[in-house]
Amino acid sequence: MSVERVQIVDIGKDVIYRCDSIIKSPEDKREYRGIQLKNRLKVLLVSDPTTDKSAAALNVNVGYLSDPDNIPGLAHFCEHMLFLGTKKYPEENMYTKFLSENGGGSNACTSTDYTTYFFDVLPEHFTAALDLFAQFFISPLFTISATDRELQAVNSEHDKNVCNDYWRLDQLNKSTADPNHPFNKFGTGNRDTLETIPKKMGIDVHKELLKFHSKWYSANLMSLAIFGKESLDDLEKMTVDMFSEIEDKDVTMPSWPQHPYSEEYQGLQLNAIPVKDVRNLYMAFPIPDTRLLYKSAPLHYISHLIGHEGPGSLLSLLKAKGWCNSLGSSAQYGGRGFATFNINVDLTENGINHTEDIVELVFQYINLLNKEGIHKWIFDEQANILATGFRFKDKEEPRRFVAGYVNDIQDYPMEHIMSAHFNLTDWKPELIQEFLSMLTPERIRIAIIGKAFESTCDQSEKWYGTKYHLEKISKEKLDRWNKCGLNDGLHLPAVNSFLPDSLNLIEPDPESKEYPTIVYDTPLMRVWYKQDNEFFLPKMNTFFEFVSPIAYSDPLNCSLNTLFVSLLQDSLNEYAYAAELAGINYNIHNTRAGLSIQMDGYDSKQHILLDCITEKLVTFRANPERFAILKESYIRGLKNFDAQQPYEHGAFYLGMMLSEFAWSKKDYLDVEYAMTIDNLHDFTKNLLAKVHVECFVHGNASKKKAMELASIVDQKLPKNIIPLLPQQLILTREIQLEKGSHYRLEIDHTVHRCSCALLYFQCGLQSTISNILIEMLLHILSEPCFNILRTKEQLGYIVFSGIRRSNGVQGIRLLVQSDRHPSYVESRIEAFLQYMDEYINKLSDKEYENHRDSLIAQKLKRPKTMLSRSCIFRSEILAQQYHFDRVNVEVKALRDVSKNQLHNFYKDILLISSPNRQKLGVHIISSAEGGAAHPDAVKDAVESESANSELLPVPEDPSLMVKIEDVVTFKSGRPLFQLITPYTNIPRKGAHCKL
Repeated sequence: MSVERVQIVDIGKDVIYRCDSIIKSPEDKREYRGIQLKNRLKVLLVSDPTTDKSAAALNVNVGYLSDPDNIPGLAHFCEHMLFLGTKKYPEENMYTKFLSENGGGSNACTSTDYTTYFFDVLPEHFTAALDLFAQFFISPLFTISATDRELQAVNSEHDKNVCNDYWRLDQLNKSTADPNHPFNKFGTGNRDTLETIPKKMGIDVHKELLKFHSKWYSANLMSLAIFGKESLDDLEKMTVDMFSEIEDKDVTMPSWPQHPYSEEYQGLQLNAIPVKDVRNLYMAFPIPDTRLLYKSAPLHYISHLIGHEGPGSLLSLLKAKGWCNSLGSSAQYGGRGFATFNINVDLTENGINHTEDIVELVFQYINLLNKEGIHKWIFDEQANILATGFRFKDKEEPRRFVAGYVNDIQDYPMEHIMSAHFNLTDWKPELIQEFLSMLTPERIRIAIIGKAFESTCDQSEKWYGTKYHLEKISKEKLDRWNKCGLNDGLHLPAVNSFLPDSLNLIEPDPESKEYPTIVYDTPLMRVWYKQDNEFFLPKMNTFFEFVSPIAYSDPLNCSLNTLFVSLLQDSLNEYAYAAELAGINYNIHNTRAGLSIQMDGYDSKQHILLDCITEKLVTFRANPERFAILKESYIRGLKNFDAQQPYEHGAFYLGMMLSEFAWSKKDYLDVEYAMTIDNLHDFTKNLLAKVHVECFVHGNASKKKAMELASIVDQKLPKNIIPLLPQQLILTREIQLEKGSHYRLEIDHTVHRCSCALLYFQCGLQSTISNILIEMLLHILSEPCFNILRTKEQLGYIVFSGIRRSNGVQGIRLLVQSDRHPSYVESRIEAFLQYMDEYINKLSDKEYENHRDSLIAQKLKRPKTMLSRSCIFRSEILAQQYHFDRVNVEVKALRDVSKNQLHNFYKDILLISSPNRQKLGVHIISSAEGGAAHPDAVKDAVESESANSELLPVPEDPSLMVKIEDVVTFKSGRPLFQLITPYTNIPRKGAHCKL
């Protein structure tokens, strides 16, 4: 079925409200308008003639709090079903297929009191896509056949979350709330709630689905955001024509002014056992909904101080006592009418034994705030930071923009939609004090998560099976916290010295090049520089890469490098936190090559922060107590790998198989005994003894500024450093699979019920032509892969197809996480690949051109932020390919690729009959209860599906599958790919060094 060409009508009487005075940043060139249609649908229009994507989002102000009591998950199920056909466009996958072919994508989410749908697409196809989208809210089909299939998708989504501690705790907080409050509900739903239980009760879920949609999907409960390159008037006409048909059913918007944590459900302590070995303390105080207080933002003031990380802060004192590693505080919206103020603490091994003392310190800090009173200078400082952030706000991607702002349309006046979260104008100390008075011991809810409670948790949460224990906090504890007084170790933060003292743009450099250039090159350091001529913001991005051959030389050094970076960041936190608040972000990462330092944000004071970071780097000495705490945290993280999702295991083991050398989690755990503080100090000394430094400065910076930043590092590094030789700077290489090969690695998984089949087809070294052929193939494969393997065959919730690029080598990955055995899933992927041979062959010239033009448009899409542009340049530098004009070169080549050329490439690398195919499979097989490792699992799956004539036939595999029994043996028997020759004639790093 084709998409109808939409006729735009005269709107004169169809708009009952128009706002052309929306407050925006002075740097924002986009145009905005707010309107309300006669059906009371509220709309934000955004016009950007330069945009390379158009987007739309619609918010329905109803979520799972409005689920019928006897059908949990119905709102979420409705969200899933809405995409699968309408009266005007009845094909189930027409929407996703249209978007996929035309450079777009879509998603949706269901929350407590709203459901959001959004998409993006290339601008020339926006009108057609918008009409497809509008029909979901006018005449969805909700066919019974689609209902049965999509039920499995909802159930698979729940299965994915069952062993996820975030979802488990979130539901535990709901399940221990007032049972008469809708917040108590199970929001996502599963097969039990949407099929098994309703059937037993004689409930027709399909009828209830129609009833739910008919009741709640009313225009007066909806808001819409539309982002296009058309003028505001044209966007308004499109909106009126396409969305005026949504019925206004005059529904009263639901709200819940009564709190789910009423007095009876306050003063409680909840202990729970996690899946991963994590330790957390959560404190929650019930508060009313504060969204309408955005001009004064009283909780912003409170959370800023309680969550501060500088000297005298709550976190600083807790770390000094060895009880925690991180702390955060914020207001969390629950639903219209209620919220909570949360304080979350990551506990150390000793900290979990001092939770009462930690809570006491929290109340001592609250007492400090009450004693000191509310300070206007703190409010003004935060208002200044937010106002500056609004003025120099980065552009957002259209889809992200509409999905974010559409939810605000119902909550804020139209003129404040853009500025509501940035514009603190009302100084109301009495309001701050009012909310501060709500943070009392009697009102607290405490949740402590840890393996330490395994012997005491005597209850089981209904939906996720989380073991927990709930009890009232004793009067003695409450009295202690009420009388805890003050603590001399706590005080308010000082004035922020990192606030920018200049926000001016530098003069354009007439000699500035289009791409980064080398402005300094010595045996020790190379400096790349690029002045921004695209975004024109007072911001700068600075990167330093420290390359050392010992960083990844063995599992011990790799672990010590990870620990070193953790301790370094930890030691900087108090000082650098003020810089982050002021808009200078920094990160220090351990890398395979060594470590990296990154700073981004306002440029005026980055040199001060860099000076401090470098000083800490070269004079590093570990605090023994922090060393022990962070080492324990690192080891715990390694062990927690077992509880990660099967698809994450698949990606990890694939990387291990293909890299020239790579260490496993077990390798790291085996050297735990050698991770001593003395060995760490020896490692850090050796790390900087032989090193190469690669620097890149991009943004509002002159060449002189770039050299000054490099000089800060150069001057602080030890004078006796031995620069690395060119051979020591050669990148890691990739394992090469033989033509016609088929290998499989099988890994047991014990935590999740789901298994995973990941298939990798190696395509050789990157080149212009192979890059575009692979990208073009995946552009065509993406939607059918999702539609067939997930929507039609319902193999699992997570279905993925994409490129793996590493060390200059690339290949195609297809992945399905499923409750079926990976052997069966692999057979279905092979059937899909065989089907795609004919699918590609039958593509019409027009369909092929649509895919090609869509991919070209995607590749030409300009980064929306300076940091995104910096990262593109940086990736070329780190990969030592230096192909800064890659996009334009590849687009030019892409225009000449024929369908026949693409089809031949597909047959050569992906068809099971090809003698040139290079295949590596990774099977993550669940042996957990209900997992696929049961002896009859494969047989049962195949037999149960063999009678289904709709399934694609499985092709015969002529290759001999070789099971990998030992990774080292496998890798040692394979050749390595050569490294890619740099695209431009850049001297090799270390070329100035003498042998």
